[in-house]
Amino acid sequence: MKCPFCDELEDKVVDSRMAKEGEVIRRRRECLGCKRRYTTYERVEEILPVVVKKDGRRESFDRAKILSGLKKACEKRPISTATIEDVTDRIEKRIQEMGESEIESRVVGEEVMKELHQLDQVAYVRFASVYREFKDIDQFMDELKSLAQQRRER
Repeated sequence: MKCPFCDELEDKVVDSRMAKEGEVIRRRRECLGCKRRYTTYERVEEILPVVVKKDGRRESFDRAKILSGLKKACEKRPISTATIEDVTDRIEKRIQEMGESEIESRVVGEEVMKELHQLDQVAYVRFASVYREFKDIDQFMDELKSLAQQRRER
């Protein structure tokens, strides 16, 4: 493992622990060059589908894109980074469980919206306004009215 401080390739593992219910191993490492410590996370490489974009392009599934979108939607909201990570994990797991070799980007977006809808309605509206590409204020207001109606029904 390359040291993030000095780029040395030699290190030693000081501590290993399971994290995220055994799905991840957290390792504390010490660089043999500069003696600084850093943390790495190890997880099973999962086979995830290729994402088919609206224009037909195909690209590898990228967990970081989901995480980035969630962080933008949740910016300045009372939502912890750990919660955003958990949401990303759930979305990634559901997509993997679908067992498809290809998946439309629309499906990924709908999974994100489903999670945000339950998590934080302001974050949901932020994400929806970009994801659904509202053309005007009427479309935006329709989404808000729908959200308000669902809240009243609870």
